[in-house]
Amino acid sequence: MNWRELGNQFIFNPDEPLLFHQGIFLFLFSIFLIVYSYSVKTKNYRQFFIILFSAYFYYKASGAFLFLLLTTITFDYLFSIWIEKQTNNLRRKILLAIAIIFSLSFLMYFKYKNFFLDNILSYTGKNSILETIILPIGISFYTFQSISYLVDIYSKKVGRPKFTNYLMYMMFFPHLVAGPIVRAKDFLPQLNEKFSLSKLHLNEALYLIFKGLIKKAIIADYVAQYSDIVFSAPDGFSGIELLLASLCYTLQIFCDFSGYTDMAIGISLLLGYRLCLNFDSPYKAKNISDFWRRWHISLSTWLRDYIYIPLGGNRKGFQLQLFFLFLTMLLGGFWHGADWKFIFWGAAHGVLLILHKIWRKIIGEKIIGSWFFYFSWAITFSCVSLLWIPFRANSMIDTLLIYKKIFTDLNLSMLKSIIETNPLMIIILIGGFLMTVMPSSLKYKLIQAYYRQDLFIKMVLFIIFIQIMIQMRSADIQPFIYFQF
Repeated sequence: MNWRELGNQFIFNPDEPLLFHQGIFLFLFSIFLIVYSYSVKTKNYRQFFIILFSAYFYYKASGAFLFLLLTTITFDYLFSIWIEKQTNNLRRKILLAIAIIFSLSFLMYFKYKNFFLDNILSYTGKNSILETIILPIGISFYTFQSISYLVDIYSKKVGRPKFTNYLMYMMFFPHLVAGPIVRAKDFLPQLNEKFSLSKLHLNEALYLIFKGLIKKAIIADYVAQYSDIVFSAPDGFSGIELLLASLCYTLQIFCDFSGYTDMAIGISLLLGYRLCLNFDSPYKAKNISDFWRRWHISLSTWLRDYIYIPLGGNRKGFQLQLFFLFLTMLLGGFWHGADWKFIFWGAAHGVLLILHKIWRKIIGEKIIGSWFFYFSWAITFSCVSLLWIPFRANSMIDTLLIYKKIFTDLNLSMLKSIIETNPLMIIILIGGFLMTVMPSSLKYKLIQAYYRQDLFIKMVLFIIFIQIMIQMRSADIQPFIYFQF
């Protein structure tokens, strides 16, 4: 650290966004905690300091787009005032519709404008160079969060908070740029509580931050070095190499995103607030419905509560239920990115959910046997892993090429040479997957063992981890995958 480097931390650099697993963030956050400790007794000072740091954090992540975020927050809050004061039901609905359209307008412009224009131009046969539009980091997350607030105000599930409380709810930096999507009813009541950080919560917070750093900086970033090379030019690799790269990405996206969430929840606990659980061992899912109850829980429940159920859910007959399910997943895929590969991903998950619903309708609640559980798990994991391919591939064309090679060019004899060439990557891949399917009882014992260690042991473990991270990381610090959404 030098003064010049420290001074650069107050200037936005699009090539160096502030990330949780960077040394500079840990340094700045340590200073933040020291100052924060003097403000915790006064609620207003505490909130002001968090909002100020959150504004800095988002500025370092997205630059001048901070003003776009503040604009969205201000107008959504004004809309919530107008909706709450309006007594006429029709006018309330119209105001809600206008508010949602206003919030979505920014997302549609920055994320989907070029997608629609490109497809229209391709359909009409015209050629045109589209302007490059930079996507504000986290816009998908905070847009969905603001919409949930507006709908909950309309349905009177929450009361309108003070503006500073709403500002805190929207800008709280641990969840601001990559979720989880926080509900107003879960977060706003915490703003009126006194600051409390018990020894148990402190242990939990440090454990989550430590676990998140391991997932992201050691496992995800290391296996990404292999998957990035293979996915960048899939036509130059065999089916077995592409399958291995797909498994690497399957592990990478889980460790990357759940690692971020672990750190976000841990940091929040240190500040006296609790964010919702976002992952619940998703690769242990026994079917595709179970997977979506465990993966990105804040998004899947948002899609359920604000799209699937309002459409009709399971209240309008089985056939319409299947259609609503498919449509919800299609929109969920489109939320992830303005590209046909994400639409394909969402549609494929929608089809799998439909097939599972039909299967459950046919067999009911019969218990087939323990053998079927393992078979069902294997099928679910295989489908989920194969469907991560369009998520990572550069295009839909590359996706189809990878599928073709995996299913037609799977030369298992090459596996031995791959293992001999990349032994550490194979060890981390196997170890990472074993970690994701670890029995809950064993996981609980490991957590309790960590809690029982004194501070010195924890510090030694942390120093060892830092050294491993330095040795294993690539030249460039990898951003979190979900920053792109």
